[in-house]
Amino acid sequence: LLDEFKTNKTGRKYELREILGHVYEFSLDQHGSRFIQQARGGGLKLECVNNEDVDAAFGEVVPRILHLMTDVFGNYVVQKFLEHGTPQHRACISKALHGHVLQLSLQMYGCRVVQKALEVFTEDQQVDLVSELDGHVMRCVRDQNGNHVIQKCIECVPTHRIAGLLDNFLMCVVPLSTHPFGCRIIQRILEHVRDQRRRAAVMADILGAAVQLTQDQYGNYVIQHVLERGTPEEKSSIIGSLSATVVQLSMHKFASNVIEKCLIHGSTADRDLIINRMLGPLNISPKRGPWTAMIKDQFGNYVVQKVLEVCTDVQREAMLARVRAQLHALKRFTYGKHIVARVEK
Repeated sequence: LLDEFKTNKTGRKYELREILGHVYEFSLDQHGSRFIQQARGGGLKLECVNNEDVDAAFGEVVPRILHLMTDVFGNYVVQKFLEHGTPQHRACISKALHGHVLQLSLQMYGCRVVQKALEVFTEDQQVDLVSELDGHVMRCVRDQNGNHVIQKCIECVPTHRIAGLLDNFLMCVVPLSTHPFGCRIIQRILEHVRDQRRRAAVMADILGAAVQLTQDQYGNYVIQHVLERGTPEEKSSIIGSLSATVVQLSMHKFASNVIEKCLIHGSTADRDLIINRMLGPLNISPKRGPWTAMIKDQFGNYVVQKVLEVCTDVQREAMLARVRAQLHALKRFTYGKHIVARVEK
């Protein structure tokens, strides 16, 4: 039947009931799986099909549902049953997951099923699922598949039901922030955790290591996240920590992105603090000032362009005066040319 369905020379439109008896086979096939999921090739959307047909189809996949969960095409069928099936279907899938959550969370396709389950399960079903990760949380965090499951736990399960899971992170906020997957976990905690004590503990560690994280290839994303979504006090704390070395940071591959976010999201006072550091003392020669070094730098020149966008008219005039004083010299530098072009406009 599957071969007949795939060739379908007559353009016939199949219905779900016509493939009953072959649902498992269809689920493992690219075109068969898509037919079960969507209204393509004449198929009907699972959520629009007769309930008896859906129950019959579900009954066929249940005995081998774990294999479908880890299959490149089969996992989508299981997700579809999770999303549009009945509470009874979900309860059955919850039972099938029992004892296999860790193994699935670390698998490329299984992790997608676990994430979908976390989105649609009842709170008690969610908690049962998460409990299987006890003792393996950090392993999941550091895994390219498992980290997505941990993120989904933080997003979907009420904070008070995953206190134990969250406590795994409180003693290693900075190391996690500098990890390619761990940095995502820290960002999800800042977004979704409603427990003020735990969130404050995480934030305190981030603020205390702001200069270090700003220069890290992953940590800089955590700092940018706080600058974009944090409280005014949290933003000011970061900007205060960075202000003393803002010129050097503006010429750093990763930190320069953070300084741009400081300029965009900081208060007027925060912005003034940064810009005044960049301008340097009034009595210094433009050639030796920090502003000029930034203009010539491959990363710093982008920060300069951002400053010119967000600063006050008075500040802009002070900066442009420094640029005009050495317009010809700056034209010799690849990155200086970008600024000269803006000034000459």
